[in-house]
Amino acid sequence: MDTKLSLAMGSKKPYIAAFFIQITFAGMSLMSKAAFATGMSTYVFLFYRQAAGTLVLVPLTMILKGKEKRPLSLKNLCQIFVISLIGITLALDAYGVAINYTSATLGAAAFNCVPVTTFFFAILLRMEKVEVKKAAGMAKVVGIMVCMVGAATLAFYKGPYFKPLFTHTPFHHAQTQPHHSSTSQKTWMIGCFFLLLTSISWGIWFVLQARFLKGFPFPMEFMCMQTVMSTVQSFVVAIVMERDPLEWKLGWNVRLFAVLYCGILIIGVANNVQCWVIREKGPVFQAMTTPLNLIATIIGSQLLLSEGIYLGSIIGAFLLVMSLYSVLWGKSKELVTTPTNQPSTPQKESEESTCRTEVKSTLV
Repeated sequence: MDTKLSLAMGSKKPYIAAFFIQITFAGMSLMSKAAFATGMSTYVFLFYRQAAGTLVLVPLTMILKGKEKRPLSLKNLCQIFVISLIGITLALDAYGVAINYTSATLGAAAFNCVPVTTFFFAILLRMEKVEVKKAAGMAKVVGIMVCMVGAATLAFYKGPYFKPLFTHTPFHHAQTQPHHSSTSQKTWMIGCFFLLLTSISWGIWFVLQARFLKGFPFPMEFMCMQTVMSTVQSFVVAIVMERDPLEWKLGWNVRLFAVLYCGILIIGVANNVQCWVIREKGPVFQAMTTPLNLIATIIGSQLLLSEGIYLGSIIGAFLLVMSLYSVLWGKSKELVTTPTNQPSTPQKESEESTCRTEVKSTLV
């Protein structure tokens, strides 16, 4: 009986872990939004977040690495610098500005774009192929088109505003934007542009990481180096963009809690748990749980931020989820049919799948 119980619990662990990951990522959007609502600079926030992550990852990586030497050339260091600049510093600064100008819900919706944009850039760089005459290829193309429609809906259509169910919540702040004004519409569109920039940056980031990890197959050390370099980069950006010393102060408030949450739970814990889930169940399984992030963020926005939602956001988010599943279905269909139809390519497909699996562990 005990053996059966342990086997049942063991089979459920990836599901529990995947649920934990998406809830944690939802918390990132909510906590970031709460910190920005108090007036915290998005650039200072990113620096503190990455610094906290560095303090967690560096000793952890040193312990797990042990005495084994894995030297990096100057070329490798330059490549990591550029990759971290695109995928962490630029993407997360844009993400911070985006959710500050829009909502935590919209920020969570952007996560559903990432597999689609990644696939799009993989096609451009000939790392992926699309056979439009087959159902799998058509599903991928339709997924990209639906993603574009969903993004356009989020940016240009707001529709009726649904008020939050709760008006007095833990992180509610008086600094809110008017919901029906030309200024609000302009700010909303700017935020959507930055979300698009974030999704594009992450898409390019995944593709570049996949290429780099083929020659340096040590994802945790790679992630650690990216975190350290992004800390330096985000510090430079923050110094340039925020000159007021008062903006750099952290007290015992939501700002400090948000920094520690993102630095420790996201960078130190959730990313590594995600790596384990992908290893156990595969990248498609992990990607299919992404909409849980959006659902949790919508609920959390109501309970914690007293943040309402527009009809356009609901429709746009639904379209993004549909685009995600369309691309994932097409990809999974190809993985099933490839070994049968093309006996000579399973090894190559397996290597690319493994590489993408390792890369996905460093999403945020």
